[in-house]
Amino acid sequence: MYLICGEALFDCFPGAESDSGALQFEARAGGSPFNVAIGVARLGGDSALLTGISTDMLGRRLVDTLEREGIDTGYIVRSSHPTTLVMVGVDAQGQPDYTMYGADTADRSVTTSDLPPIGAEITGLHFGSYSLVVPPVADALASIAASAGGRFISIDPNVRLTVEPDLDLWRTRVTDYAALAHLLKISSEDLAALHPGVDPATKVADWLDAGVRLVVVTDGGDKVTGWRRGQDPVHVTPPRIKIRDTVGAGDTFQAALLARLAEHGNPGDVLTTLDTGRLTELLTYAATAAAITCSRRGADLPTRSEVMKSLDNDMP
Repeated sequence: MYLICGEALFDCFPGAESDSGALQFEARAGGSPFNVAIGVARLGGDSALLTGISTDMLGRRLVDTLEREGIDTGYIVRSSHPTTLVMVGVDAQGQPDYTMYGADTADRSVTTSDLPPIGAEITGLHFGSYSLVVPPVADALASIAASAGGRFISIDPNVRLTVEPDLDLWRTRVTDYAALAHLLKISSEDLAALHPGVDPATKVADWLDAGVRLVVVTDGGDKVTGWRRGQDPVHVTPPRIKIRDTVGAGDTFQAALLARLAEHGNPGDVLTTLDTGRLTELLTYAATAAAITCSRRGADLPTRSEVMKSLDNDMP
């Protein structure tokens, strides 16, 4: 079972403004780690979520959603802190713009002393997004990674500069996690923000030298590239679809990587034996899953059967 560590919140999508000035919102449960946990479950894997969730009305809704999706909620830390809210605007190309309302909220307020013990059923850990850098939760999660005890570790920085604008802090945290991680997935946008002017291949080589077994760089709908140490990179072109929006696309890609790896055994061991053909299949599977999410509003992640059906339809 994967333990997905990070935030849980509500994404709020504005609707049309009325003549009286009233603005309606459609609120959806989300947050990158929250989405990844649900994505893994929908794609046939087993996942638990470690996060802080409020005892308020929205927090209860988050827990209800997790239970409905079959996520293990035994690692949730409940508190009276409020639930984080994110206002999500989407431009004509479907690209999201986020405004965060999250000061002193439940997902950020988890401390090391709040952490439950990690059970033997947890064989893999995933970390990502602003919980990597916002205290006190960032220090709590870093302590989990540092004491993983040989468990598989993956990371997706999912950089949110509107939450924490200090790029040096982001770089430090990603470097620390890369020294522990087996899998690192990052968007080309995040890579350019963290390391402006640096050739992506050079930075990827640094991460591989630090011990990461697979680095995956996504580039929107244009290209996905997977790197392994000492081997040529593998490139995959995502399927072409009509984009509704791209909210949750990266989370879907990450969830698909995790779920697919677990289908073939211990994810860390699988990564050591990936040949070019199997890596191509892995990246194609993840890119197809992400494309399905992009065809729908918000982070509505696909099921395994939906992904397999799409792959079957795309076969020559």
